[in-house]
Amino acid sequence: MRPYRRLEVRLSKTDERDLRKLLGSGVQQVRVVLRALALLELSSGQSAPAVARNLGLTPKAVRDIGWRHQQGGLERALYERQRPGATPLLSTAERQRIIAMVCSDPPEGRARWTIRLVVEESIKRKLVPKVGRETVRILLESHDLKPWREKNVVRGRTRRRVHSEDGKRSGSV
Repeated sequence: MRPYRRLEVRLSKTDERDLRKLLGSGVQQVRVVLRALALLELSSGQSAPAVARNLGLTPKAVRDIGWRHQQGGLERALYERQRPGATPLLSTAERQRIIAMVCSDPPEGRARWTIRLVVEESIKRKLVPKVGRETVRILLESHDLKPWREKNVVRGRTRRRVHSEDGKRSGSV
């Protein structure tokens, strides 16, 4: 088992006041509340395993909270850093080209666009160098386009009427 350095967290009066204010305020994220409680208990002299048992966390998580407080202060201990997120697979121009292609008529011999056909045609027409079916499906769904579901059905009137050949003067029923 790896030995740990003793973690001593000393909160300033302002930090402790801010933590109590945070805990007394309205709705907060659960992880922020647990981190605040862990800091308060660590500052009162309890060990990391004891704090972990009290809060239902692991001792390592409690130690990490304490080390983050020592390295970066209260904000760093309570809140996570912003994460960059994934880069978009298609640029805005590529998206617009694919949407414009789908809004046009399908290729000769096809009744409608399918996902596979959109992928195949967008690569063939050199709109994008490479694209997957799921990427195209999500793109079309986000624009509320489902060309593979369109049915070329002409809808008649919804009102029920007696046809003139059935009775000339009957009007609507």
